[in-house]
Amino acid sequence: MRASLIQIAVDEGEPVDSRRRRVAALVREQSGADLVVLPELWTTGAFAYEEFGREAEPLEGPTYEAMAKAASDAGVWLHAGSIPERDPEGPLYNTSLVFSPSGELAAAYRKIHRFGFDKGEAVLMGAGRDLVTVRLPGTTLGVATCYDLRFPELFRGLVDAGAETLVIPAGWPERRRAHWTLLAQARAVENQAFVLACGTAGTHAGVPQAGHSIVVDPWGEVLAEAGAGEEVLTVDLDPAKTAATREQFPALKDRVLGLEPPRHRGRPRAT
Repeated sequence: MRASLIQIAVDEGEPVDSRRRRVAALVREQSGADLVVLPELWTTGAFAYEEFGREAEPLEGPTYEAMAKAASDAGVWLHAGSIPERDPEGPLYNTSLVFSPSGELAAAYRKIHRFGFDKGEAVLMGAGRDLVTVRLPGTTLGVATCYDLRFPELFRGLVDAGAETLVIPAGWPERRRAHWTLLAQARAVENQAFVLACGTAGTHAGVPQAGHSIVVDPWGEVLAEAGAGEEVLTVDLDPAKTAATREQFPALKDRVLGLEPPRHRGRPRAT
């Protein structure tokens, strides 16, 4: 399976419509790939909080239309990153879109863990509730977004749902780039799965982006890593390596589920 991660540079002076056209052209250039991945919130910038409301669009809005057409033209599976989705009956959501090679919507994922603590995305957007997987020829994708990367229990849920390849679009800040690399490798090792983590370049509302999109194999080996600028990172993967790794080192079978918190703090009392 050939995967291409398109690390988009977000220039605050570039109109959103112009960026959509440019990104669609980049997707079409990946016609030899099986899977193409875009970053999180590349239309607005993940830290451009003031733009979320202005640039929010319905699920089947202009980005949906442009990316569906690009996927169909290139004949690729396309994880189109995420958009600020305007739900007519609810809040905004940070929503990822996955398209089939025919341009049909295969899945939509509303980001579960919102970044910002008591500001930004955490208060401007609603939280998703559902885990999402997508079956491709040869592998099953588990879909997550940016800040989700810090929460291993989400990925355990994806593995339980059959995920073999974890796809994580992001708008990760440069100041925490070391965490980006570390967590991507950790999620690969603990879940014995490929990790395809696609970030952005440029600056979002004054926040420099980490770039350094990364592809990690089920043993935690970094197969490819981008630099800091806009770049297309392409790597050939053997999806069978996930099953082979889980068979050779069956650590997932030793998981102990349903553990309860301790009933006593400190040393137990003598009886």
